[in-house]
Amino acid sequence: MSVEQATFEHSESFEQGEVAGNVHLGKLETVYEELFADVIEDGIITTEERAQLDRMADSLGLDRMRLRKLEDALQAAYEAKHQVRIREQGDDLPPEASLQPLEPATDQRTLALQRRVRFLEAKIAELESALEEARANVAVDVDLSDMGPANVENASTATALPDDDPIELERAVRHDPRDTSSLKALYRVHKKHGNVDRAYSVAQALVYLNDANEDQKQLFMAKKGGALISPKHSLTGEAWSRLLFHPEEEPLTGEIFSVVVPAVLLGRLSALRRDKALPKLDPEKKQDPAKSTIQAVRCFSWAAAILGMASPALYVDPDLNDTVEMVPAVQPSAKLGSLALSGRNSAELAFLAGKHLAYHRSEHFVRLLVPQIADLEEIFLAALSIGNPGLPLNAQVKQIVVPIAKAIEPILEPSAVDKLRGHFLRFVEEGGRTNLHRWAGAVHKTAARAGCLLANDLRAAHNVLALEDKDHLTEKMDDLIVFVTSDRYARLRKQLGIAIEN
Repeated sequence: MSVEQATFEHSESFEQGEVAGNVHLGKLETVYEELFADVIEDGIITTEERAQLDRMADSLGLDRMRLRKLEDALQAAYEAKHQVRIREQGDDLPPEASLQPLEPATDQRTLALQRRVRFLEAKIAELESALEEARANVAVDVDLSDMGPANVENASTATALPDDDPIELERAVRHDPRDTSSLKALYRVHKKHGNVDRAYSVAQALVYLNDANEDQKQLFMAKKGGALISPKHSLTGEAWSRLLFHPEEEPLTGEIFSVVVPAVLLGRLSALRRDKALPKLDPEKKQDPAKSTIQAVRCFSWAAAILGMASPALYVDPDLNDTVEMVPAVQPSAKLGSLALSGRNSAELAFLAGKHLAYHRSEHFVRLLVPQIADLEEIFLAALSIGNPGLPLNAQVKQIVVPIAKAIEPILEPSAVDKLRGHFLRFVEEGGRTNLHRWAGAVHKTAARAGCLLANDLRAAHNVLALEDKDHLTEKMDDLIVFVTSDRYARLRKQLGIAIEN
């Protein structure tokens, strides 16, 4: 076996945990959806076509009433897109979808929630007003958390770092990730306490910033070696949510999106099929990771196993001037472009694979389907309105959100609707507010952190991120410096079994 083939293989001691987190569609519903899309293409559902649809539903073991609701959603989307009305021959017309335009609430629980929301909105408005006033008077961020009483008197001259407190030093690094004085002090603390793995991670940051001394360089080179990480275990779902998710990524927001994203994906597939724009993948270019000699292909399978996920189907496309591209399908696929197929070393491929796979998690996949924040907000409100049809919305928002909710609701299983009800109650209990712009940005940072964990190489992360967006490269790398020097990163390395023994 060649070195290239063996690069992305797991050690014999590697234990694969539960494979979870990917987006999944109900296969039978998608088969029916494709057939129905073909039927409505001419704008008329004939008696023969209706009989064919019913026979298909029966042969697939699907509930006819649920499928009629699905038809309502698909039909409404088609009519809105093409400004036509679909006619069906015969009197057996499909019933209306169960989700009706939202009316003012009357039940006591919803009314109580509405009062709570109004109270919280008033408090938020009050706080936002105070915040704007503060911003108008303070032009810079002020952080006096490092100044005790003894420091205040000599604040004009005292600039010494707390060189024996790792928590305070990590806070200083978060404040300025490129402050090598703080990083070197943090390195000394970990070295002093014999925590070699933490010292190694800080040394990696100093080497990346080109400000490491000989001791730090030697530790980094000695412990890194030239090989990829060789984990003993895969990541658990809890490790993802507690340690790998960026602190600004609100978990509940992702959980809400994860419930409706299969319906959003199905809607995207229907729209692409109607517009004759559904991507066609060449079967000849599909790769088998177990047999492929292409490093990028083998890397995705290796990375997915470590992250506790299933790898998407992989296709190679040397004509694609990109690294990797998601291809929407019943089971979403990935197309590897020229920037991944050549010119990348193993650490860069590991970062690339980990970063892309993070978007295939159900909490994040909506970011690949819906890049615009305004569209994300509409889907989010539609999900909440399915969880509570009495959700108060103004007329303008209702006009946008209700059709989206009516298109999503028929596709969801009853258990998914129950989840949305529970998520809505949690959302209100936790304040009834989220910042989708911040959440979306945090998802990007989480993806980069997943890649960095696998690559174990800040320079490799830098090289890949530079291919995508040089304008925001410094900001992205600052977050990764904070990540690799954090306690979260150390705990993730311990769970994978790659932490350096003291």
